[in-house]
Amino acid sequence: MHEIKSESSFAGLIRRYVSASGLLIAATIAALICANTPAISDTYFRLWNEPISLSIGGFNLFSHGGHTLSLMDFINDFLMFFFFLSVGLEIKREVLCGELSSRQKALLPVIGACGGMIVPVLIFYAICSGDALAERGCAIPMATDIAFSLGVLSVFGKRVPVGLKVFLAALAVADDLGGIIVIALFYSQGLSWPYLIAAAVVIAILLIGNKRDVRAKVFYWLFGIILWYLVLNSGIHATIAGVALAFCIPANLGVGTRYYLERIRDCVNEYPDIDVTEADRKKPMVLSKEEIHSLRRIESASDKLISPLQDIEDSLYYPINFGVIPIFAFANAGVAFGGLTFGNVALGVMLGLLLGKFLGVMSFSWLSMKCGLCQMPAGGNWKSFASVSMICGIGFTVSMFIAELSFRGAGAEAAVYLDEAKLGILAGTIASALIGCIMLHLTLPKDAAAKIES
Repeated sequence: MHEIKSESSFAGLIRRYVSASGLLIAATIAALICANTPAISDTYFRLWNEPISLSIGGFNLFSHGGHTLSLMDFINDFLMFFFFLSVGLEIKREVLCGELSSRQKALLPVIGACGGMIVPVLIFYAICSGDALAERGCAIPMATDIAFSLGVLSVFGKRVPVGLKVFLAALAVADDLGGIIVIALFYSQGLSWPYLIAAAVVIAILLIGNKRDVRAKVFYWLFGIILWYLVLNSGIHATIAGVALAFCIPANLGVGTRYYLERIRDCVNEYPDIDVTEADRKKPMVLSKEEIHSLRRIESASDKLISPLQDIEDSLYYPINFGVIPIFAFANAGVAFGGLTFGNVALGVMLGLLLGKFLGVMSFSWLSMKCGLCQMPAGGNWKSFASVSMICGIGFTVSMFIAELSFRGAGAEAAVYLDEAKLGILAGTIASALIGCIMLHLTLPKDAAAKIES
């Protein structure tokens, strides 16, 4: 029974990512067309330098160091704050009660994620070693895109054992956590202690609110935006504020679930049983004040049945996957191919994703299983596990984001490296997806229902 429930849960998760990954692909193609169409390419690239502000008197929320953010900065610093908030909420949920909640569940995907981060970095460094500017992009090929990777798995439906789906989803979450740590440690510069101290105070207020059972989501949104502004101006990348906010949002309920269910049941029981005809269904009903009050009590109790963490995470899904990420892709994936060479940075990123992710995930996982630390995911074998390891080379959103952090605004040569990095991301992602699909087709069961083992 447990396996069936898990299969249903991951089938729903994958279905949600299919359309999101399709929109992401469309945004990427649109960006490449705009960047390489002479009639509109200048407008496309100039658009991202337009200033954007939200001012109250002399205060501009969208400013950094006294300078107004450009549209590109707004997307990468502000909109991506919500993306990383969503990622942080997902990580917290998985750590508390999901696939990273116990040593037994978390060990294999965490070990696999570590290999999938270390080996790509080493491959990139081996290719670009000696070029200090190019070496700034070492972390670019270390990320797995959860939307793309789960979207690829969806092509094979029930042929993919649920254990392998769980492994890939958990690995992508652990991978995101590694990327967040790298961004926090290596992409901070010019720290401003007054802003850092103020940010720490805001985090303390959020934690106190959590401890005092503050469940009003507006409280966390308000102080979350304040935290974003302070972190933006502190020298730490602003998206880290999203992760910090996520870990301050309560994951539990103020009162037990049964309490709210009883309140709903009591309110419903106040209404007498009535026979409703088809004609009655179309007629508006005038409610008494007591009935309105009772319905509002039901509404309030229903809202409190969902923890703030799950409520915010769910409410962010559509804006993030159908808004923020496609906008990010359209703004950042545009590469002008004219005169662009496939240099060491592009080669390092592509091989880091294509070979590094596969070799890292596969070798670290193999070693952990041979040492008896972990077990093969339910329903999997070495051939199908290798196929999923290849899928891990599908990197996009976080890879593009780290590429921007590595090279944007660092001079003309860095701008060339940025375009090379984007080219490498696209090449590595496409190659990993195609090879992974071929491997999955050859290694998975041919029938429609893959065997799910306990």
